Amino acid sequence: MNEAKALNLLKSGDQEALEWFIDRYSAYVGTVVSNILKDSMSHEDIEEVTADVFVTLWSSAANLYPLNIKGYLSRVARSLSMQKLRDKVSELPLDEDILILDDDTEFERVAKEDQDLAVRKAVYSMTQPDKEIFLRFYYYCQSVSEIAKQMQMNPSTVKTKLKRGRERLRHILNEYKGGDTDESQYL
Repeated sequence: MNEAKALNLLKSGDQEALEWFIDRYSAYVGTVVSNILKDSMSHEDIEEVTADVFVTLWSSAANLYPLNIKGYLSRVARSLSMQKLRDKVSELPLDEDILILDDDTEFERVAKEDQDLAVRKAVYSMTQPDKEIFLRFYYYCQSVSEIAKQMQMNPSTVKTKLKRGRERLRHILNEYKGGDTDESQYL
């Protein structure tokens, strides 16, 4: 079976044609999804988004042409992955221990927990897309160019938003510590 024939069968509701596309492209779609979601999502989330790509193919088959199904699947995979990532970022609780630097004494541990809370509050107070960019860069360790590409922004815009986010955190930490701290050690 070739792609054009499989698509015509898919348009008529043939489930075997859908299976043909899944067999042929599931590894490719899974790779696209995995590259975007990387370590930020579980294996089950990646599988779910991959399956959703083929559900989208099934439901939109009537409007497709057999010219570039692989490109279509790639665009759908990127779009659904980014939506999943945006959904996760909007509800993302920062781990309690992600920002704790050292546990030398009980007093220092409590002080650091308070500081961590101040940082989390500052990050949560950011508006979108600033919060998403900040979390992608510092929490998910994505590069500026990766963020710019995935969010369809200019890299200089991403850098500017990161700089403003750092300035905001620096200001909040400075207020938290009464102005006598070297906040750069935390950013």
